[in-house]
Amino acid sequence: MRLGLTAVNRAAEAAGLRPGMVLADARALVPGLVVAPAHPPRDAKALDELAAWCGRYSPWIAIDAAVNTCGPGAGGGGSSGGGGLWLDTTGCAHLFGGEEAMLSELTDRIGALGFAARAAIADTPGAAWAVARFAAAPERWIVVAPGPDELRAALAPLPVAALRIDSATATALAGLGLGRIGDLLGVPRAPLAARFGTEVAQRLDAALGRAAEPISPVIPAPPHLARLAFAEPIGRIEDVAAGLERLLGDLCRGLEKAMCGARRLVLSLYRPDGTLTRLRVGTARPSRDAVHLASLFTEPLDGIELGFGIEAMTLAAPVAEPLPPAQPGLMEGATDRDTERDVAMLIDRLGSRLGRDGVLRPFARGSHIPERAAGMAPVADAATNAATDAATASRMPDDAMPRPLRLLPRPEPVEATAAPGAPPVLFRWRRVVHLVAYAEGPERIAPEWWRHGSAGTRDYYRIEDAEGRRFWLYREECTPAGRSTAWYLHGVFG
Repeated sequence: MRLGLTAVNRAAEAAGLRPGMVLADARALVPGLVVAPAHPPRDAKALDELAAWCGRYSPWIAIDAAVNTCGPGAGGGGSSGGGGLWLDTTGCAHLFGGEEAMLSELTDRIGALGFAARAAIADTPGAAWAVARFAAAPERWIVVAPGPDELRAALAPLPVAALRIDSATATALAGLGLGRIGDLLGVPRAPLAARFGTEVAQRLDAALGRAAEPISPVIPAPPHLARLAFAEPIGRIEDVAAGLERLLGDLCRGLEKAMCGARRLVLSLYRPDGTLTRLRVGTARPSRDAVHLASLFTEPLDGIELGFGIEAMTLAAPVAEPLPPAQPGLMEGATDRDTERDVAMLIDRLGSRLGRDGVLRPFARGSHIPERAAGMAPVADAATNAATDAATASRMPDDAMPRPLRLLPRPEPVEATAAPGAPPVLFRWRRVVHLVAYAEGPERIAPEWWRHGSAGTRDYYRIEDAEGRRFWLYREECTPAGRSTAWYLHGVFG
């Protein structure tokens, strides 16, 4: 095993060091070289955090963690290794005063966080990557003017390594006198593909905009997003709440135009030190009521740490559903629609305080076994549960006997005295003997044979004892022939 360089700073690059160089060779070139052990997991985490922080500039961000080891090639410039980020700034640059102002601010802020960064904007991702890593210009950021001619002019002087090809292919091209991208522009594609495969031509076409280059973002860009930046960081919760109110106004106007309502909202708060906080809330039904949505953030905002202040905020609706305009009622008084809306708002407020899974509702399952026939689920899944209720209710027999509202957590065994096939005349439950005055039944419930370990057939009886208390008991056959039975109490009638 040998030690090598994974990344170098500008001073080391000026001394002739490159990523991928053996450490012994590097020390031979620079005897006083200072090295530090590489920590890829920590670097990946830092890159993820930086990508999240860049969300203040664009909602579409992808990570490029590749390290280029091709060297600078002829003509100067080069890549010193390290990770990279892709940002789609379409429609975002004007929010920061234009592309030049945005790149200047971006590189300044990243530099203040302790990173050496170089940025570029171009018509294609491949061209921006090549210019940012290999252009010989001393500036920390470069904007390539739009247009195919400008794109070709910016790429032509760069080494072929800027096309993100492997080092062996770049060396072979340079040996044939094709060391720069400009040298490849006039080369016929067929001989190039026959000698080096299709990768070189594909990379070149992608950089020139002749072929699409899909790049998957870290988080899919939300369809509805509002953004707010401050001239100076704000440090009071009241100011954050005021900014949220403004963001909600912008977001709800966009939702209204799209005839949609938000089901999930994500508020991102960006700090000057590169950290951020995300607050997430949800609604029981689609909503674009700014006042109601603001109330959902009341509890989460109280618990955040502002630290060095908040310099930017974004509000996104990653999940939105159709919400057509509703005709208000012509008559005074509450309607069913008003009641449904009020209940939904109450559920949202409770969910904001107790958590999305803290507000539950009962729902029916597709089973006739009493302890399996119902369960609890988050209210947020009400649509799914309602469909389950309707499907289950349609399968319930119309002549089913009334069942108690209160079931025991588990059926409890009782000692019962009963003739074969008849209801009990008395039973003992929890050390108390109950004399049976009236009995109704049986209601037979067959086992679910498709489930592993299913119990036997049950015969349920509604029992009333001599003191007027009513119970729900059943007899279960413990053997297929019914020669052994056991009695259980399953519920109590109110």
